[in-house]
Amino acid sequence: MFTTRPTLQGTFGMVSSTHWLASQSAMAVLEDGGNAYDAAVAAGFVLHVVEPHLNGPAGEVPLVLATADGEVRVLCGQGVAPAGATIEHYRGLGLDLVPGTGPLAAAVPGAFDAWMLLLRDHGTKDLADVLKYAIGYAQDGHAPVENVGAAVESVRDLFEKEWVSSAEVYLPGGRAPRPGELLRNPALAATWRRLLAEVEGAGDRVARIEAAREVWRSGFIAEALVRQAGRPTLDTSGERHTGTLTLDDLAGWSATYESPATYDWNGWTLCKARPWSQGPVLLQQLALLPDELPAYESADYVHLLIEGCKLAMADREAWYGDAAPVPLTELLSDAYNAERRALVGDTASYDLRPGSPGGRIPRLSAHARVVATDDVGFDPLGAGEPTVGGARAGIGEPTVAKSPLSPVPGEPAIAADGSTRGDTCHLDVVDRWGNMVAATPSGGWLQSNPVVPELGFPLGTRLQMTWLDEGLPNSLTPGRRPRTTLTPSLALRDGVPVMAFGTPGGDQQDQWQLHFFLGVALRPPVRGGLDLQGAVDAPNWHNDSFPGSFYPRGMRPGSVTVESRMPAEVVAELRRRGHDVTVGEPWSEGRLCAVARDPGTGVLSAAANPRGMQGYAVGR
Repeated sequence: MFTTRPTLQGTFGMVSSTHWLASQSAMAVLEDGGNAYDAAVAAGFVLHVVEPHLNGPAGEVPLVLATADGEVRVLCGQGVAPAGATIEHYRGLGLDLVPGTGPLAAAVPGAFDAWMLLLRDHGTKDLADVLKYAIGYAQDGHAPVENVGAAVESVRDLFEKEWVSSAEVYLPGGRAPRPGELLRNPALAATWRRLLAEVEGAGDRVARIEAAREVWRSGFIAEALVRQAGRPTLDTSGERHTGTLTLDDLAGWSATYESPATYDWNGWTLCKARPWSQGPVLLQQLALLPDELPAYESADYVHLLIEGCKLAMADREAWYGDAAPVPLTELLSDAYNAERRALVGDTASYDLRPGSPGGRIPRLSAHARVVATDDVGFDPLGAGEPTVGGARAGIGEPTVAKSPLSPVPGEPAIAADGSTRGDTCHLDVVDRWGNMVAATPSGGWLQSNPVVPELGFPLGTRLQMTWLDEGLPNSLTPGRRPRTTLTPSLALRDGVPVMAFGTPGGDQQDQWQLHFFLGVALRPPVRGGLDLQGAVDAPNWHNDSFPGSFYPRGMRPGSVTVESRMPAEVVAELRRRGHDVTVGEPWSEGRLCAVARDPGTGVLSAAANPRGMQGYAVGR
């Protein structure tokens, strides 16, 4: 079967990521004797440099990893709400939603510490060995992809008139980054060089990593982050606010390991982060599938997956979060899903229908039912939130609609106030020993907060995903994680790890991943192995019939956006069934990456997404 690229196969190592420089940097680490975890850390820091509009060091990263002996763990790099980030404080500022930009939206940064724990506990390389690639690209420059410049142009007025430290990095001489010209970030390179200098005499490899963690949490980096949080900053509320992040918040938090949430399906076991993420949505969608599936990519198949997604995402909204216990066992139980499955009819549902696991009564924020529209207007400086006829408008992923919100298909749409349709990055690595990791770095992107002048990167905005309502699982709560959309995946076959995969895309990640996974599971093999590239390339879609996770949290009941490569007869049948179908660009839905290992033969494989023209798999 024709695909845009071959599914790569080899025996030494495989990498797939959303940017070719990250993929090749990871491969260089493998070639230098490093393992999958060393390679992933190097790639993660390179992604901060080459996809700065999608992630940064002060963002977050959940990881799912499998060791060569088959143990699967989740490493949580999602920071918590600071001690001062109370609902009372935000309500006292006259807010009914956490802003989509600015220091009030900043959680305790989580990505750096997670990468350090992965390197300390599972890697073999020194910190300097994995940071050198990012330092090189930041100091000497890299040729940016078109979407970096498009992101900067979309917030040019904000940078030039308000966030001037960001303009210094991303508008040097008044010019946005352009393809074919080198983009440099010397402040970021200097930050990592100073970090390495400060930890050089700490002792052995592990001691140096531990010293780096302390510099981040209580040294010059921590001090600069807290200074930035205390600077009044224009955000999406139209006001200037200071944040709540303190040195105590940074010193008191670290990344943690936990067991994955899992679900067994037809000999496969899917492993995800627990419901402080949206990861179990993929598991719920699998649990909702009937024993017999319609033909792959038929109208019946697409309709079934869309309607199942609506039910799973409604449960996400009612039950997922870190501020209250989540009834995950009941949500994944056979009895509960048999009851929910019966709600899937022949026509499209326009209702938000959370279930009642264990007899519990669902409760939603009033904002969870705000209907969004694409016809959005913005103040040039973001001095007011996006509105349509005075109503709140949605800024959720993805970016198919051709409007001021989506300058480039396949990338996050960014408004003039920096509010963004939460796209991000992804990377997967498998090595010759069988170690495997999937990671979805995000947050701390260039349009989230002003660049910290002393460091070269901004704070994140993950708290925008919490509600300012008391008593909800995802209520803003000091010391608790905001529910993230980030959702890497790892799959076992007959109990043995065989595949790591994931995608950027905010709320749409587990929609795209489900279709990809079923493509792998249902399509015939190629060259004796999984058809990863065929499943990546298959026409994809998404729906927005649930509350968006990104400010201002709107939804579009009944909406479905499909790639124009979907057969016309399938589109017609979906419309006949009542779906409000938008036909988007032919390659616009998802940015999937995947690696795999055949435990019987040791053959490794990899595939990467052609959408956006920057994701690449490498290996041998």
